[in-house]
Amino acid sequence: MSITINRVWAMPNSKTFSIKPIAEIISRYNMGESIDPFANNSKLAKITNDIDEQYDTTYHLEALEFLKVFADNTIDTVLFDPPYSPRQVSEVYKKLGRSVNMQTTQSSFWGDMKKEISRITKKGSYVITCGWNSGGIGKSNGFEIVEILLVPHGGWHNDTIITVERKIG
Repeated sequence: MSITINRVWAMPNSKTFSIKPIAEIISRYNMGESIDPFANNSKLAKITNDIDEQYDTTYHLEALEFLKVFADNTIDTVLFDPPYSPRQVSEVYKKLGRSVNMQTTQSSFWGDMKKEISRITKKGSYVITCGWNSGGIGKSNGFEIVEILLVPHGGWHNDTIITVERKIG
């Protein structure tokens, strides 16, 4: 197996999918029945969700509850761009007047979402994960890395790491 790792500089932007090299990688893998649990204002997936009701999305659920809507082995592409840190989760929840607790900021919160993504995706499907690491959904959930895009933003800004994985199990 070979993995392609690309590095492309871009200005930081809170709308991750609007960054040109990220939009380009999504366009290469986004196909079929696609979902986005953290869509914000993005319309790249066919079925979108955002907990914030100001956004025009198909659903306004907690991301884990959104993923549970789908039957086993039915999704071709998942665009997974969650808050990258407990601080970002806290900011979103507080902005919406929701309480932040240990459940929403611990690693099992993310692990539960990854298990649901594994359950709902078809063999051969793709998950495009955005974050500050290349962990993605992971081998333990039946995925292999196909491509990694490193987007350095310069200065004190954290890089954005895009991990493209294919479901093999």
